Amino acid sequence: MARIAYYRVSTSDQSIEAQRAALGGGFDKEFRDEGVSGGVPAADRPGFAEMLSYVREGDTVCVYAVDRLGRDALDVQATVRRLIDAGVTVDVRGLGPIGRGVGELILAVLAQVAEMERRRIAERTADGRARAAQALAETGRTHRGKASLGRPPKVAPQEVARWRRETGASIAETARHFGISTATVSRACQAA
Repeated sequence: MARIAYYRVSTSDQSIEAQRAALGGGFDKEFRDEGVSGGVPAADRPGFAEMLSYVREGDTVCVYAVDRLGRDALDVQATVRRLIDAGVTVDVRGLGPIGRGVGELILAVLAQVAEMERRRIAERTADGRARAAQALAETGRTHRGKASLGRPPKVAPQEVARWRRETGASIAETARHFGISTATVSRACQAA
């Protein structure tokens, strides 16, 4: 009977260390998916798929939160049911071990709430973008006073194009010189 941890973070600026610390350690085995969205079905994530092939009846899989398993309520429920059917206990920090019946029902409700919240966040974000785009078109500034919808450029595109033209540098050399991506250099040179 192994005690197993599963960690997932969506972006490269996040770390699994906070999850590891919150779960307390002392695991026989740990599996992780870094830079993998919760929107990707659990079984399609490399770390989770590896964990599925590793777990055995009597093992306990510990996760930091329901949303680490996934953001789609049906996928979370199917994932937990698959583990429970294999005789594996799923222990969610703050909820405790999830068992058949009431435990599955509680998890289903929490997964549904998490999915609804994700949708509301996406709607609010889309609404904010639409307001910003409308204000930008009408006034030349977003509703928050910014001059564009995106991040301000690290370097002015005109400067990138001028430097490349004057030095005869390749796109890759220009990207290294300014510390930007080759795609950014290409866009700057096409716009010039």
